[in-house]
Amino acid sequence: MRTRLMALTLGLLFAITPFLQAHHSFAAEYDSNQPVKVTGTVTRVDWQNPHIWFFVDVKDAQGKVTNWGFSGGPPGVLQRRGINRDALKAGDVVVVEGFRARDGSNNASGGKVTFPDGRSVFTASNEDKAPR
Repeated sequence: MRTRLMALTLGLLFAITPFLQAHHSFAAEYDSNQPVKVTGTVTRVDWQNPHIWFFVDVKDAQGKVTNWGFSGGPPGVLQRRGINRDALKAGDVVVVEGFRARDGSNNASGGKVTFPDGRSVFTASNEDKAPR
């Protein structure tokens, strides 16, 4: 009996290890001292586990376009908040507030998304830092 319990425990541990490695902490990935706020057009939304990602084309003062990637919360968490996969669509103009990736790339946590009509949604995970 003890051998079976040990085998079951080890099997379960090996089964969930990839999921534990796939999930990261906010502090490990993003810099809470580097807030970002960009305005642009949504180009793509990947609504899948472990976190949604959405991409926004941002035009600077000289007209150069840079595509930013924003990580959001898990789809299930967002759906429990009433945010469904249609909340963000390609073509939507949005203002996104979050925190830049530690590696300095054009990736960030996508904490708050505001639409032109003033409506906004909090798209980050519960454990992520919220923009002010």
